[in-house]
Amino acid sequence: MQIFPPEVLSPYIKHYLFLESGGDRYKKLRLFSDGNTGMVFLLNECRLSLHHREHLPYSFIYGQISHFQDLALIEQASFIIIVFQPDGLYKLLGITAHMLKDQIIAAQDIFGQSSTDLYHALLPIQQTAERLHALNTFFYKLTARRKLSESALLPMVLQHITRHQGLVTVGQMVHYSGYTERHIERVFAEQVGMSPKKFGSIVQFHRFLKLLRNKPADISLTTICHESGYFDQSHLIRAFKKYTGITPSEYLNRTNKLAINFMEFKDIPTGMSGLYNSIS
Repeated sequence: MQIFPPEVLSPYIKHYLFLESGGDRYKKLRLFSDGNTGMVFLLNECRLSLHHREHLPYSFIYGQISHFQDLALIEQASFIIIVFQPDGLYKLLGITAHMLKDQIIAAQDIFGQSSTDLYHALLPIQQTAERLHALNTFFYKLTARRKLSESALLPMVLQHITRHQGLVTVGQMVHYSGYTERHIERVFAEQVGMSPKKFGSIVQFHRFLKLLRNKPADISLTTICHESGYFDQSHLIRAFKKYTGITPSEYLNRTNKLAINFMEFKDIPTGMSGLYNSIS
């Protein structure tokens, strides 16, 4: 279930996700970039591990993702994921975004004791409306302490990139915004955690994913490949493997889509069996 935040929180939060994972005891998950950062709560006695490391905290923050991340889940799980705007964490906390790049950090280390209190408040709640109220209250208090930047550069450029499905060069961003390339690059590094070119390529890729998931039977892969701005199928497949580690065919046939950048494998992919042996 995906739910949008109240308007006052929309500069910070893109949406909330409520996910329930049932079925097999062992889950094979993969997280890849969608240009946003997030905060995750695991609301029952499950174990989530990453790359042979010890189990992740029950509440954690993830920064911008350079490469897909494989996770192993044991036991059924109830997730709440707060998906921030590309610059949402920077606006909320003033933390330079590139410092969080490729990091997974306990929420308490970022938000302090208040995030632990929120986690324990969420545990007994079963109704989505009550969970939303608790989440919104938490973020209302945070935003009351912050003053939004008066600069319109980043929202303006982010909207421009999204409106053109990522098919915007840095030169075009310079012409559109009136700022220098160096300034735009610096703002993106500080507030988003990646370059504007990289962000555009992720927007383009997710445009293709959306078309792929909704592709009618009579529309070819080549057609949506070109519609998304890729030169040909080989160009597309290189980008697809770069972001997800698999091909479009594997994505459609071997995975369950939990969110736009979060999937569950129906079988254990090559190279992941060691991860499961290490946490069993």
